[in-house]
Amino acid sequence: MADFKKYYVIKAAPEEIYQAIVNPKSLELWTGEKAVMSEEPGSEFSLWDDSICGKNLEFEPNKLVVQEWYFGEQEEPSIVTIKLHEHKKGTSVELRHTNIPDADYDDFADGWDTSYMAGIIEFVEDDGEDDF
Repeated sequence: MADFKKYYVIKAAPEEIYQAIVNPKSLELWTGEKAVMSEEPGSEFSLWDDSICGKNLEFEPNKLVVQEWYFGEQEEPSIVTIKLHEHKKGTSVELRHTNIPDADYDDFADGWDTSYMAGIIEFVEDDGEDDF
């Protein structure tokens, strides 16, 4: 199992990024796919037509999202923690994804950059420039 950790600086307020992560309507706008999402701890979520599924564990509005992402029958849960910090250029996003199956690590690392975070950046930033 492998862990992925990265920081992104996004030119938007933490509130905008938080809504892009937790609001199903916003998720559908930037992913282009149906999304099932709730801020209720213990609720199930699904993104990108069930390509990403899991359970919501913890929320702190405009600051923190913690989710368990499912990978079949693995013993240790794969946990995604997204922390939002105010930054002079908008928001610093601290991402940590633990217990990624080794065979899937490169795909997930690339997906965080080119799909998930890139999609959020394009959705919330006015000028469309990438800062990661």
